[in-house]
Amino acid sequence: MTFEELIQSKPTVEWKQRMDEEDEIFTDENISATNDVLDSYINQLKGLGDASTKEAILGCVKEVVLRLNELNDDYDYFIETMEREELVEFIEEGAKIVGFTSEEDITEEWREW
Repeated sequence: MTFEELIQSKPTVEWKQRMDEEDEIFTDENISATNDVLDSYINQLKGLGDASTKEAILGCVKEVVLRLNELNDDYDYFIETMEREELVEFIEEGAKIVGFTSEEDITEEWREW
């Protein structure tokens, strides 16, 4: 997968469709805020370049997870089981693009959702 493909596979694309189909946990505001956080994560990973060490990548993962924790609190806990799985997959795919893979959930240490 490339960064462009990752951008196209953001969970928020499906969330918008589910919102349009009357899924009431989503709003334009929580989808937009999540998009901003995910875009920032992608940009941080892109910015690592040759510095894409395990520690640097996990630093990006930690930041995106902590920011998503805040959003989930701010927007009445809209990250439920399906959304959690989609976000974890997205975050792990981003890490994989810059060379980090793990058999474990790399978000679990910081994740509150």
